[in-house]
Amino acid sequence: MSRIGKKAVAIPSGVTATRNGNELSVKGPKGTLSMPLSDLITYDVQSDSIGVQPANDTKRARAFWGMQRTLVQNLVTGVTEGFSKKLLITGVGYRAAAQGKTLKLQLGYSHDVNIDVPEGIEVKTPDATTVEISGADKQRVGQLAAEIRRWRKPEPYKGKGIKYAGEFIFRKEGKKK
Repeated sequence: MSRIGKKAVAIPSGVTATRNGNELSVKGPKGTLSMPLSDLITYDVQSDSIGVQPANDTKRARAFWGMQRTLVQNLVTGVTEGFSKKLLITGVGYRAAAQGKTLKLQLGYSHDVNIDVPEGIEVKTPDATTVEISGADKQRVGQLAAEIRRWRKPEPYKGKGIKYAGEFIFRKEGKKK
């Protein structure tokens, strides 16, 4: 039994949810998001909530139950509040600058790294060592943050690299004399 799947997803005022065939669309102040619906789950779309239940009693349907409810919740949260990730850059000479729809990173390579920001995602650099990524779609925000982090993962000896805000980097002791 999914404990999280039992709860219905509340729809706040100003947000509308519609089911179009095999797709659920949620529209709110931050935009419109949609997701394909699974055949293993039944969705009960009402004016103030969305209920999620397994369509049958198979193990696969019960396994999808909580995940599908969380995906629906992410749609509602995305169009109302949005999602954000914060990256911190550590290292001498490592910096970032947002220029329109491009993020320019200087990470110790012989060239600058230019990353194109996808549509619907906003990237800000409050200072040279901080990158803030925000948008309505949780998956796309997290994917862009992971792609930026992949250019220079934090290393355990000096801690140089790109890390998420709040991430703990296990530090190792260097070679002894």
